[in-house]
Amino acid sequence: VQLVESGGGLVQAGGSLRLSCAGSGITFKINSMGWYRQAPGKQRELVAAITSGGSSTKYADSVKGRFTISRDNAKKMMYLQMNSLKPEDTAVYYCTSGSSWQQLDHWGQGTQVTVSS
Repeated sequence: VQLVESGGGLVQAGGSLRLSCAGSGITFKINSMGWYRQAPGKQRELVAAITSGGSSTKYADSVKGRFTISRDNAKKMMYLQMNSLKPEDTAVYYCTSGSSWQQLDHWGQGTQVTVSS
């Protein structure tokens, strides 16, 4: 599976961004997927994850109520809608895919999100 993120950028606190992940490979529609992020000097964090059919999702406590993960298997796309962004959301965001939420072992190259105060 190949994963390519887009949609990152610079936004003011309180603003919104929508990240997209384009996937390829025959296993896209049967894989769980997720968004990780990593800020400088911090541990990598699973921000949100979604099951293969999209019926179940989970979120880090830090983003609940602000971020929404979704996917369109027909288009082989996954999305992360990020609202009410905070400076602490600043990080490189990675699209990931795998057989389960615990095994998200395919990674994209990452996209930078910077939230200014």
